[in-house]
Amino acid sequence: MPHDHSGHAHDHHDHDHHDHDHAHGHGHHHGHGHHGHSHAPKDFGRAFAVGVALNLGFVLIEAAAGLITHSLALLADAGHNLSDVLGLLMAWGAVVLAKRAPSARRTYGLRKGTILASLANAALLLIAVGAIAWEAVRRFATPEPIQTGPVMIVAAIGIAINTATALMFMKGSKDDLNVRGAFLHMAADAAVSAGVVIAALAMALTGWLWLDPVVSLAIVAVIVLGTWSLLRDSLDMALDAAPRGIDTAKVRDWLAQRPGVIEVHDLHIWAMSTTETALTAHVVRPLDGDHDAFLHEACEHLANKFNIGHVTIQVETSGGAHGCRLAPADVV
Repeated sequence: MPHDHSGHAHDHHDHDHHDHDHAHGHGHHHGHGHHGHSHAPKDFGRAFAVGVALNLGFVLIEAAAGLITHSLALLADAGHNLSDVLGLLMAWGAVVLAKRAPSARRTYGLRKGTILASLANAALLLIAVGAIAWEAVRRFATPEPIQTGPVMIVAAIGIAINTATALMFMKGSKDDLNVRGAFLHMAADAAVSAGVVIAALAMALTGWLWLDPVVSLAIVAVIVLGTWSLLRDSLDMALDAAPRGIDTAKVRDWLAQRPGVIEVHDLHIWAMSTTETALTAHVVRPLDGDHDAFLHEACEHLANKFNIGHVTIQVETSGGAHGCRLAPADVV
């Protein structure tokens, strides 16, 4: 059953396992650490609520304006903004679910939902831009005149709304992939709206109707570029890769250099959520070592030095009769 072991390390019983089949034929200890890091993502509930409300209202206005003015650029941006609203709702819902307590079956709770939401958000954006690109290519063959004045007004409103929303998520964009996704989408939307204003002004001055689908394709490029890193990082986290910014080799070297450590193996680092990182490792130390002090120091420093807040370390003594079957590098 899951239990709270925040801020301390546990030195479990030391005994031999020679009378039954066990993965480790020698004494072992487990240290668990959660030092100075909250388990739930930061609360951006108000930012999500305001962002959803503003952008949903703007989607309705922008879509109506796009239909009235025959502007594909506005319709494309409205479609993108709608996908952003859905993305914000998914991210918001995942943050709420991540705060639910662990259960007997879901011992980590629903923290992983934040990662799945980020992955779904990225996939949703890529599907949306595919539809925009298809329509833009079709418009090259049959360009349609647009009412540039209303287009510029609506797009200017979009710049204000998206910039204000992006600023609400800027503070947490470095620490939370969900919040980073929201920030990137809103910032990209503000840039896209600015591009629509510029294109509409250019069409008003030159009469070049082909600028509308060109701007739509530029919107597609902006979205793809902004979404690619989100998709890559979300997929990595979903596959339990070590989060970006954490060098596994450096973590291994740091552990290996701790006093009394003879060997480090079976090291795993993965994301529990978009804000939390977990680590498990086996370390070999002398039987007479001070394992309690070692576990406390290791957990504390892994949290402070590498931002790894959920640490489980198994200490194996060097005098065991059998080697750990997980010691080879190619064994998971």
